[in-house]
Amino acid sequence: METLRQSPTTRENFLPAAAGSLDLAQLRQAYRSGTIRPADVVASVLDRIGRRGDDKVWIDLVPTGELEARAAALAKSAPDALPLYGIPFAIKDNIDLAGRPTTAGCPEFAYTPQASAPVVQRLIDAGAMPIGKTNLDQFATGLVGTRSPYGACANTFDPRYIAGGSSSGSAVAVAAGLASFALGTDTAGSGRVPAAFNNIVGLKPTLGLLSTRGVVPACRSLDCVSIFGLTVRDAQAILEVAQGFDHDDPYSRPEPAARAPIGDRFIFGVPRKADLEFFGDGEYEQLYAAAVARLEALGGERVELDFAPFLATARLLYEGPWVAERWLVIRDLLARQPEAVHPITRRVIEPATSLCAADAFAAAYRLQALRRQTETVWDRIDVAVTPSAATIYTLAAVEADPIALNSRLGRYTNFVNLLDLSGLALPAGFRPDGLPFGITLLAPAFHDRALCALGDRFQRSIALPLGATNCALPRDDDTPPTAQRQGTVRVAVCGAHMSGLPLNRELAERGARLVRSGRTAPRYRLFALEAFSPPRPGMVRGERGAAIEVEVWELPAARFGGFVDGIPAPLCIGTVELESGEQVHGFLCEHYATASAREITELGSWRAYLAQRNRTADTI
Repeated sequence: METLRQSPTTRENFLPAAAGSLDLAQLRQAYRSGTIRPADVVASVLDRIGRRGDDKVWIDLVPTGELEARAAALAKSAPDALPLYGIPFAIKDNIDLAGRPTTAGCPEFAYTPQASAPVVQRLIDAGAMPIGKTNLDQFATGLVGTRSPYGACANTFDPRYIAGGSSSGSAVAVAAGLASFALGTDTAGSGRVPAAFNNIVGLKPTLGLLSTRGVVPACRSLDCVSIFGLTVRDAQAILEVAQGFDHDDPYSRPEPAARAPIGDRFIFGVPRKADLEFFGDGEYEQLYAAAVARLEALGGERVELDFAPFLATARLLYEGPWVAERWLVIRDLLARQPEAVHPITRRVIEPATSLCAADAFAAAYRLQALRRQTETVWDRIDVAVTPSAATIYTLAAVEADPIALNSRLGRYTNFVNLLDLSGLALPAGFRPDGLPFGITLLAPAFHDRALCALGDRFQRSIALPLGATNCALPRDDDTPPTAQRQGTVRVAVCGAHMSGLPLNRELAERGARLVRSGRTAPRYRLFALEAFSPPRPGMVRGERGAAIEVEVWELPAARFGGFVDGIPAPLCIGTVELESGEQVHGFLCEHYATASAREITELGSWRAYLAQRNRTADTI
């Protein structure tokens, strides 16, 4: 890998505050305003990479001179001339980039392609700037990110933990702010598990929607190129450019007519309680329940699914003959130089030599039967929602038990490609120790855009920081702010004063009007003050927090004092910062009252808490 030129100047300064994040929306805004140029982004990205040192993310970096030349060429055109103008991206090193080696995580396997994979070329033609090739579980065999002779990528939130795999380097590059987006591959969950472990979005498109020509196969009949992004909108924007029928790829499929979108009211399926397994991780279990409650608050109706056929399908991936597809790719290398293959990778793949054609047909029959059993599920629901992973492990734990723990990570992912589903992994909260948790939305093939639309709603409702960068989710500018009427006061309410809840009448009686629904800036914590009957919400500002759902009401200034007088301690009216940066009066809580209260920040909404509480009461 090229040694980066060090500079005494912190290149981070080339990116103004508005574009400190590499998400597409903020970079585009900065380019259009003329505050940055592609060369500035290249310099900043290279400086970030250099300051991280040997983090095992990169197997090969594009030479600095080539990056600077590409940036200079882009600067000759207008920012709006190309859909991905000046957007830096990373490429998993089992996908070809012209003139750079493809190793698939194995130096002895390496070759240098003359042409880029079509999916990469589409992105470059659209103005995106490839920064380099990223580390992976060798031959994309693993969900842990540790099976590489180039070293193991560490989790971006805690280096003692795994980054997830096999697309470990791609996920870390995005989460750490080294690239705006990255390409990975996904056969068994490699584009979803590392997304969840690093608090980013992972889009596993429909099989064949993106060309896999120029990709080193894992299981050729199941592989797809996946997309890592900081936001759902970013991932969808990349999908729009990268997709396209490739006649020279036998597994490429033309996209049919657009599928119906998922409406404001929707039905989502979750595994029944007996099928849910978190391997003792109570925090992940609670975060999953909170995500389900959040989807209900967004208009979803939850139904339980018999998940046994999905889990049976998942077991086929490694217990069945599909492992023989992996063996086909490296059989010559195994015969010629077996020591070149990582010991765990070899241990996973070598059993394929004992399989016969009858095993393949038997498994194909079994898979077809399971497909038939699962097909009817989609007649009842719009989308299924699972954890992206059941838990997360330390690097040391995976080293001690590499096969069993890897298998656990595939519980909610291994069936997806076998059943020809589309999937979208979303950030969904943090454990108390600061490690991320994620969920995955699933739907039948070619429902990718529908998943993105719902995923965007979910991401904006929770509004977590982007990856590990601590940058905020860009605001949604689709709805311009409403001008405030003269002689009025605006108040943000987060609990029983919201529309449809018991105390909303206190606003209506004072002639208040609803201005808009929205969220706070992502720096508030929400508590349920359950010592009161009924419970009350307590919102406090803190160094770490989330965006909390609020409604902004406007009431006559003459009636504001009377409204405030009726607010009982420990609640009070203070200044609340909204997602847009606007500051208004709003309900807050004195810190002392939260000491024994239940924290519900991960729900992001008092309505979500009420829905969860009512559901619990119904089951008692």
